[in-house]
Amino acid sequence: MSAVKIGLVGAGPWAKIFHAPMITGGPEAELTAVWARRQEAAQEIVDEFGGVVAGSFEDLVESVDAIVFAVPPFIQAELAARAAPAGKPMLLEKPLGVDLEQAEQLARTLNEANVATQVMFTNRFSPRIREFLADARKQKPIGAVGSYINQAALPGGTFATPWRIEKGGLLDLGPHVLDTLDAAVGPITQVRGEGDPQRWYILSVTHENGVLSQAALSLTSPVVADVAGVKVYTEDGELECEFVGKDGDPETPHVIRREFAEVVRSGNSHEIDVNRALYIQRLLEQAKTAN
Repeated sequence: MSAVKIGLVGAGPWAKIFHAPMITGGPEAELTAVWARRQEAAQEIVDEFGGVVAGSFEDLVESVDAIVFAVPPFIQAELAARAAPAGKPMLLEKPLGVDLEQAEQLARTLNEANVATQVMFTNRFSPRIREFLADARKQKPIGAVGSYINQAALPGGTFATPWRIEKGGLLDLGPHVLDTLDAAVGPITQVRGEGDPQRWYILSVTHENGVLSQAALSLTSPVVADVAGVKVYTEDGELECEFVGKDGDPETPHVIRREFAEVVRSGNSHEIDVNRALYIQRLLEQAKTAN
């Protein structure tokens, strides 16, 4: 079976650290083209991982089977909508957009164009986290706590990008935590947020089954938490998962690539698709407005 031809949009740190190695890490896909607003950055990725630098975004879309986005949410919302008429499957980043309006518009555009999608909720592609979720679903939860605390947006940090500095931990880390809590404990019906998203933010979550969860988020903590992840307390004991980082679960990039290749070949969206991402972004908006 021939490799899926992938176009990578974006050439920032995460594209180079994660996306390009993920795409080129196995036989299911090949990096065919890279486009970024800074062509020199795109050339650096091509020099290391292969492919060609696309002369324009439209050139990239035309030359590939599928598109992988590694750009800030407000840019993703614009470019993915522009590419929608081509019908190429997309691997999107979370959050979908920089606000709920952008996310809803993008989801509507992609759904109307019947674009097959998969979204980079990285933890959901980790075999060990999938095992944790399977175990959690078999037990009766009584409560859960989560945390995602790091220094990523401190001045000089690799991920201290303008949108993260402005929006803080809720928009960047919140999707991972809420998605995991929702998948482990049960559908979320209500989220309340308190604190400063740029410093320290607390989520109080109510699930459909009446269980309560809480989580702490920070992108600017002077101290990195020992473990970022979720603990679920059940009638049978405690279950715990640690979120994956760049090197936290070596199998995760391979799962993402294999499953996205199947999305491309089948034309069917992944379970973790644009609609799942929109559901999570609506919860983020609820947390922001329910102070």
